[in-house]
Amino acid sequence: MIELLQDYRAYWLCFLLLTIGLYGMLMKRNLVKKVIGLSIFQSAIILFFVLLAYKDGATVPVLDPRLGHEQASDYINPLPHTLMLTAIVVGVATVGVAFALLIRVYKGFGTLDEDTLRERMK
Repeated sequence: MIELLQDYRAYWLCFLLLTIGLYGMLMKRNLVKKVIGLSIFQSAIILFFVLLAYKDGATVPVLDPRLGHEQASDYINPLPHTLMLTAIVVGVATVGVAFALLIRVYKGFGTLDEDTLRERMK
């Protein structure tokens, strides 16, 4: 059992981050804390996909005459890393827009608490 935990400790860390982010989005009442939870959740998903794309002992996908063409399994797949780079950019844009909207909400209603905001919007 201990070996299972040690072998997959990166995945457990990823699951822990995912849980923290989900908790922040669902349970917190402050909208800034919800956006921070969203950011942690996004980071955990990106980390998970990068962990899945990791291959022990593999090399970058640049033609290496020492490896030859026959050993395609010796190269890593760059597609997951490329997609996660795009996900990082989308995540930064999402968080930026969310904070810009939160600034407008605070200027308009004077609070970022979810319950108080619902009352003031009525």
